Amino acid sequence: MASKNTSFHEGPLANVLLSPLKLAFSLGLGLVAMLLVAWSIDWVFVSRVWPDGLDRLRSLLAADLGHGIALAARQGRAAGEITGPANLLYGLVFETTGIHDMGQRFADGSALSIPDTVVRRSYLANREAIETAMVGTQLLGVRFATFMRFLPVLLLLYTVGAADGLTERAIRRSSGGRESASLYHRAKYLQMVALGLGGVALLVWPGPVAWELCGGLIVIVMGGLGRQQWAFYKKHL
Repeated sequence: MASKNTSFHEGPLANVLLSPLKLAFSLGLGLVAMLLVAWSIDWVFVSRVWPDGLDRLRSLLAADLGHGIALAARQGRAAGEITGPANLLYGLVFETTGIHDMGQRFADGSALSIPDTVVRRSYLANREAIETAMVGTQLLGVRFATFMRFLPVLLLLYTVGAADGLTERAIRRSSGGRESASLYHRAKYLQMVALGLGGVALLVWPGPVAWELCGGLIVIVMGGLGRQQWAFYKKHL
């Protein structure tokens, strides 16, 4: 029986009500962290590595956009499923904050007030970094949308692997085979590592991405680890 002194935030009802907020907060922090990592990598390559700088980043965006639209078309989907997430992410970061409108206002050459003149000087002094962040944000959105094109195949192969693993588990259970909780947990955690690190690497990689190879490899690894996980699930529940 629960104690009467239990605070509200520790109760089951509070957990149900607060879980969506906690999930949204975690996703928001993850998105901010992803953007900061992508911006940092893009800025290093634009300012220090690539001779053509920002033009190279724009060419990466154009190449990934064309590849993503072609992949969506092969799946019978519209181009908006690739451009939509990129535009949404760009709008959240730059249009909502007013940075996009600020850049357009400063570029038209019209007369400005003294505060706007000061801000304009600061904007122009950091123009390359701001444009790098803008293009990098669109690139991140395009790559995320492209990566999501592999989600149906991933779910299908994971389902097949889990079904095969559960079949092996049933055979082992009937024949008295050994179980291994360590293998079960290792396979489960390796799935998070493969999907998390692999997905992040694809999103922030500062170069062309071979989507069929990299996405297919992640899908195969997830299917194999899913089979391993459920094959060594506890026999006695």
